[in-house]
Amino acid sequence: MKREQTKLKTKAKAKPESGSKLKIIPLGGLEQIGMNITAFEYEDSIIVVDCGLSFPDDDMYGVDLVIPDVTYLKDNIDKVKGFFITHGHEDHIGAIPYVLRDINVPIYATRLTIAIIEHKLEEHNMLKKVKRKVVKYGQNINLGAFHVEFIRTNHSIQDAAALAIYSPAGIVVHTGDFKVDYTPVYGDAIDLQRFGEIGKKGVLALMCDSTNAERPGFTMSERTVGKTFDNIFGDHQNTRIIIATFASNVDRVQQIINSAHKYGRKVVVEGRSMVTIINIASELGYLNVPDNTLIDIEQLRNYPDEQTVIITTGSQGESMAALSRMASGIHRKVSIKPKDTIIFSSNPIPGNEKAVSDVINDLTMKGAEVIFQDVHVSGHACQEDIKLIYSLVKPKYAIPVHGEYRHLIAQAKVAEQLGVEKDNIFILSSGDVLELDDKKAKVTGHVQVGDVMVDGLGVGDVGNVVLRDRQHLAQEGIIIVTVTLEMGSRMVVAGPEIVSRGFVYVRGAGGLMDEARQVVNIALDRFLDRSSNEWSKLKADIKDDLGDFVWKETKRRPMIIPIIMEV
Repeated sequence: MKREQTKLKTKAKAKPESGSKLKIIPLGGLEQIGMNITAFEYEDSIIVVDCGLSFPDDDMYGVDLVIPDVTYLKDNIDKVKGFFITHGHEDHIGAIPYVLRDINVPIYATRLTIAIIEHKLEEHNMLKKVKRKVVKYGQNINLGAFHVEFIRTNHSIQDAAALAIYSPAGIVVHTGDFKVDYTPVYGDAIDLQRFGEIGKKGVLALMCDSTNAERPGFTMSERTVGKTFDNIFGDHQNTRIIIATFASNVDRVQQIINSAHKYGRKVVVEGRSMVTIINIASELGYLNVPDNTLIDIEQLRNYPDEQTVIITTGSQGESMAALSRMASGIHRKVSIKPKDTIIFSSNPIPGNEKAVSDVINDLTMKGAEVIFQDVHVSGHACQEDIKLIYSLVKPKYAIPVHGEYRHLIAQAKVAEQLGVEKDNIFILSSGDVLELDDKKAKVTGHVQVGDVMVDGLGVGDVGNVVLRDRQHLAQEGIIIVTVTLEMGSRMVVAGPEIVSRGFVYVRGAGGLMDEARQVVNIALDRFLDRSSNEWSKLKADIKDDLGDFVWKETKRRPMIIPIIMEV
């Protein structure tokens, strides 16, 4: 196993050493869960696998979404042939409407995935501008130097696919997010036979999902959750049931509907993303809803609580999701009642544990019974599933993907146990350029990558400087000093007026603010005595003197903004 480092941090292009080799360039999705996007390049052809977003960290104040920096693709736009999407989760499709504004090439994906993407494009008024192609399992798409085959897999959303990417340098198998489920709720099991057939042809590299690589054993089948739901419904026949899960987990929703129908309950779907996915899945036949089972939320009042089930978003404690609003008492149509049974049918994504815990506490304080154990199975492969794929594919090179660094390392250890040579296992960083053929593989350069922040309608206009200012404001507050001077005489006409926000409660700190005003007056007098009209120097003096005073008195460093007005 080796980790290649390079100093070529800003170059957007990397030249092969000699001859034509395949380049694999992850533009995101490594060192983190989310923002998955990888470019594959051979001579004058580039194809891209997935185009996902990630959600902002707690210190990214005001930021809505984070999408990948695709400068490399923009700089090589003439080579880019198309996007291949493995499945319909946000961390694999969420950035498409933003990225395709600049890189408008066709998108290839399975039926449900394309339908979800089309809904996104329609929201961004891009549906007519972007070409889409529905691909069936086993179908090959030829683009430039590549042809790509879609292989059936299982995941926590239907129509997930692995990709066999055929290039003149060899075959690369990209698993996408996957699990091995022999008894899926909908459709067929993962096509292990095809993985084995491709493995017999000789696979150059395997890029395998690492999310659960630290977990031993096999991932349990989604059907096991259905049995758990049946038991919970049977044990709680006299209460209303509210279930929070991922909107995209259509199989989970199907099993909830199955249990609800079995026990004679009506089902309400709440949460914008949940309603959208369920409508799409129902229209395409991926969700089977018995007649007269679904009702509108307005009809809840027409049924006793024990005859209803609410399926909602908010399983990750998102502040604006439906369940969080119910928990805090601000949901307009659903109020939590003391006898409610509330089920969290998901595990917290790393980093969301505190938010989920807060929602559970709020629900419990309202008297509800909260169930959050044994009502979820992962959509990602554990170690034994990963070993099975390696055994079938038999790759020369192993390139763990989709996960934080510890997950990638865990998979690298599994690959080594299965006979992949240590020097043929590559733990890449986003932006690394891995060049490979059947003789050798090596990281030869680094391209520009990073986070592009989406804030409202702005894409990329919130950078590190703006973010740093927001963090400063959130942590220390702001003081605004306003002074009005007469242009000719340089006399103080008004002020100094001092306004603060997020620094101290002004009514309780009158003495401090009076002393601060004195400090500003001294700085003003000193400046006016020098017969200078350099207002920038006056602003700097006010910031320095007031900053020193505030630090001495409070040990805080608020942002100080002096405003000098001339009349």
